[in-house]
Amino acid sequence: MDPYRKEDRLIGHVLDQEAIRNHLAQALDARTPLAVWTALADIPLLLAEIDRLGIHATDARLLYANLLAAVRAALAAYAEGEPDHLSYLRDEITPR
Repeated sequence: MDPYRKEDRLIGHVLDQEAIRNHLAQALDARTPLAVWTALADIPLLLAEIDRLGIHATDARLLYANLLAAVRAALAAYAEGEPDHLSYLRDEITPR
């Protein structure tokens, strides 16, 4: 996955939060076996969403760290008088 490509950032399913909240509310209100089992059936979806968001958070942290390193390298190169000190940034933001 390339975090610079818009298509890759949008990959993932959309969780129907309203339906999940309704299932939980019905289970708490009715306390019938069907309502409770319906709410419990949402747990795997929620766990998958947590995993998906964790992956995206990790990708974002890596992207930030790489961009920060490139900026620091460009600033150091500028301070040392390198003629093409922005090459560090170009290398980092150029699509792979």
